[in-house]
Amino acid sequence: MARAATAGLAARRGFEETPFYIPATNLPARPRLRLKHNDTFAIFDSHGDIGAASGDSDGLFHCDTRHLSRLELLFEGMQPLLLGSGISDDNLSYHVDLTNPDIFAGDQLTLLKDTVHIGRAMYLFQGSLRQRLTVTNHGAEAVRFTLSVAFASDFADIFEVRGIRRARRGRARSERLRGDTAVLAYVGLDDVLRRTSLSFEPAPTSLAQSVATYALTLAPGAAQTLFVIASEGGLEQRGSRSYFHGLVGLHRGHRRHMRGVATIETSSPLVNEILAQSMADIRMLITSTPEGSYPYAGIPWYSTTFGRDGLITALEMLWMDPGVAVGVLRRLGRYQSRAVDAWLDAQPGKIMHEMRAGEMAALGEIPFGRYYGSVDSTPLFVLLAGAYAARTGDDTLVRELWPAIEAGLAWIDGPGDVDGDGFVEYQRATPTGLSNQGWKDSFDSVFHADGRLAQGPIALVEVQAYVYAARRAAAFCARRLGMPERAAALEAEAERMRERFEAAFWCEDIGSYALALDGDKEPCRVRTSNAGHALAAGIARPDRALRVAGLLLGPSFYTGWGIRTVARGESRFNPMSYHNGSIWPHDNALIALGLARYGHTAGVRLIFETLMRATSYMDQRRLPELFCGFRRRRRRGPTLYPAACSPQAWASGTPFLLLQAMLGVTFDCAARRIELVNPTLPALVGDVVVRNLRLGDAAADFALRQDQGGVSLQVLRADDGLQVSLDLDASSGWTSMP
Repeated sequence: MARAATAGLAARRGFEETPFYIPATNLPARPRLRLKHNDTFAIFDSHGDIGAASGDSDGLFHCDTRHLSRLELLFEGMQPLLLGSGISDDNLSYHVDLTNPDIFAGDQLTLLKDTVHIGRAMYLFQGSLRQRLTVTNHGAEAVRFTLSVAFASDFADIFEVRGIRRARRGRARSERLRGDTAVLAYVGLDDVLRRTSLSFEPAPTSLAQSVATYALTLAPGAAQTLFVIASEGGLEQRGSRSYFHGLVGLHRGHRRHMRGVATIETSSPLVNEILAQSMADIRMLITSTPEGSYPYAGIPWYSTTFGRDGLITALEMLWMDPGVAVGVLRRLGRYQSRAVDAWLDAQPGKIMHEMRAGEMAALGEIPFGRYYGSVDSTPLFVLLAGAYAARTGDDTLVRELWPAIEAGLAWIDGPGDVDGDGFVEYQRATPTGLSNQGWKDSFDSVFHADGRLAQGPIALVEVQAYVYAARRAAAFCARRLGMPERAAALEAEAERMRERFEAAFWCEDIGSYALALDGDKEPCRVRTSNAGHALAAGIARPDRALRVAGLLLGPSFYTGWGIRTVARGESRFNPMSYHNGSIWPHDNALIALGLARYGHTAGVRLIFETLMRATSYMDQRRLPELFCGFRRRRRRGPTLYPAACSPQAWASGTPFLLLQAMLGVTFDCAARRIELVNPTLPALVGDVVVRNLRLGDAAADFALRQDQGGVSLQVLRADDGLQVSLDLDASSGWTSMP
């Protein structure tokens, strides 16, 4: 459906059209696979081509611009036949096996199919796509044929690729063409010159503006290797030397990033495969920035700095890789707003929602160059800072971040509380901003029981929970930095907020907390998964927390594949929707964290086993951003959501947060102790071995084993002074928050 038609349909149905809607049109003719390295990502089809098959947004993208819209391999002008393809287990490279089709001259068969093998190996590194083609004749006679590489670039902004139409665009510019190099160029309306260079080794037989052609002759058993390097910026990276040196650099960087990260192995081959894929996805999405490593949100539409996504991913990974939190906190602290700007939804102290680097952002055609329309990023920033301090004892970083923490708290107490009622609300400052600014940011995701959309300012239930936890986290930091009076004031305010929260948000008639309060302070009496986040943050009263837990694990929410975002029976429930009835893995993980906090270990086990079995049906054993909320049916897998990002950062972090919730991992930096509080091991998992779990400059390896209905601990290694202990008698659940 074209965008204009989409808008018209929305108007006829009475829906508010969002200007940044991602349209779903038709399914891809070939499956798609993805690679990413830092600010560059690529989407290929199953043949290794870009732009050769309909139905998806292929391309080589760098900093929100598509630098290649076509890169297609042709054998005698025809598409080769696919033998097989796949991404390597570490997500670093893509390998494709192709062969020739039957070739005819008139009615005469001149080359039998399956005679010539073409191996494509490609990876991304330092802003370039590097590809090696190995062509081998497996026939008994010499063969002659042409092999061509067709290429083009539209230099489209990522939002154009998503479906936004522009009244005007920049202009293509002619660049040099020589025997082994072609340069494509575009001058944007922002007067920025963007280039893509393609270098070929050896030089092709002929090179035109859009195709390089090799005329090859191969003896029986002979092989020919060709290199194609496509680089943003016209860098002209050269052939074989560039290919092999880059490959070494890519693997070295991967090994360097993995140092200091804990590893996990279970008795379940399925769970091990899921954990390995999730870790590979996290590592692929992590991008080197001037402030440190940052997990970009997802491919293709969100491969950039997102505040909320980075913060939640860092929380998911904190127990096993606190280095992720360092880069997230420093980067978001650097770009914290210091001024009021309605176009950007910016206010002093507010943490960024999204950062974009493309032409449309530079021109102000979209507000996302540096956009602050997120109501929860600021409390999550403060919360993560405190959780990091509790995990590592790193007072140096906390002291560095303290001005940003205080600025965030000032926003929470000031502009974030729009009407001064003690709750944090949002209302977009301009019609072009996001209409909903929590994690469920669809235009129709906040509504009343009768289906009416809530009008702002809107106070979301989970945001108040994050604010409560943020104040407690900031109090923990203040005590560490020698400010006991500030800590006491923050703790007192957190307790007062807990009381206000219970009075305003609890709805006895639905047995849960309201989704939100609207601008008239009318509760949205809708049963949603958002209430589970209140358990994760610890704001919920214990008796009510257990009632919410029972509801979330009951038949209106629990599907057999996970917990829905909205309960069946609510007015806007739709299991195929983005936010109103689908299943989001990270949402389930936060719910499990809340269940563990309140001692509901059976629910934690259920969610873990459910999501692992759902993932067993997913391609590459990869948890996507979301999937449909239909009930589990016998001998059938879960129903996918075709437009979901995959990989996506907080979905990839989900298994690790679930494991922390199950194992009850906590850290006491002062006592140099890792403690496992009321751990539980589902039957699906069996035993769990954790290696290289670090606390300060020490590390430990340990195993948790199922033992006569309980759990036993075996410490395999512990550096001097580091303790690992098991607490099976804790009267309640655990918390990773300070």
